[in-house]
Amino acid sequence: MVMSLGLFLIIIVVAFVCELIDASLGMGYGTILSPLLIGLGFDPLFVVPAVLMSQAVGGFAASMFHQRYKNVSFSLKSKDTRVFLIITGAGVLATIFAAIVAINIPKVALNTYIAVLVIAVGTILLINLRLRFNMWAMGAVGVVSAFNKGISGGGFGPLVTGGQIISGHKAKRAVGVTTLAEAPICIASFITWLIAKLAAQSKAPLLSRPVGEIAAVLFSNQILRWDLMLSLFFGVLFVAPLAPYLTKKIHHKVWNYILGPLIILLGIWVIIKTFFWK
Repeated sequence: MVMSLGLFLIIIVVAFVCELIDASLGMGYGTILSPLLIGLGFDPLFVVPAVLMSQAVGGFAASMFHQRYKNVSFSLKSKDTRVFLIITGAGVLATIFAAIVAINIPKVALNTYIAVLVIAVGTILLINLRLRFNMWAMGAVGVVSAFNKGISGGGFGPLVTGGQIISGHKAKRAVGVTTLAEAPICIASFITWLIAKLAAQSKAPLLSRPVGEIAAVLFSNQILRWDLMLSLFFGVLFVAPLAPYLTKKIHHKVWNYILGPLIILLGIWVIIKTFFWK
């Protein structure tokens, strides 16, 4: 489909709203945006890489403002940095592994599992259950969340943010850590996806193909929709200073009443996409 200027501007606004939710509350960008773009008529094979890369750009930009507004501290020895490194390290490995095993898992079963898990996390937040903080729990959160994202493209933010809070990490810090952790994990997913697509386009081994040929394919519309990616980039960059400011202003006692229902709604949304939105 050809993107008109009007549609380009609409997508900027839609990306802005989705990133505002995601960067201020730690979840929702890919889960909401992907089905909306598909509903507008874009091929899912173009939507996935565009969402991944724009989320990486938005995550890096918003995390700098989370640091500036003191929602989170990414100093070398801070607990937030350690949580980020554990979630990201475990998450990148899980994402790559997920891409390898994805073809062997029925999509309906997987999405149902993610939805039930997300709804359970939201329910636990609402009843205010808290566990003692430990890094092993953070590693487990990173593995499960990134595995889900690597296979289905969703389920990362609600589980990482909610999992951190349940494990004893403060809500505003959990949002800041999730915002930054999404960036390298999205990049790892994007690179894995890109290599797989390039390899599938030719019978010749990828490493034997001419560099010029690979570059020509990348900058054409065969694999990536650059107009779609550009519109998403504009949307997420505009929201970068605003979303962390909203995070700062939300009182800590209000977080459970915001995040719990939102996570549950996202889980229900996954079920709707799986069984009713074909």
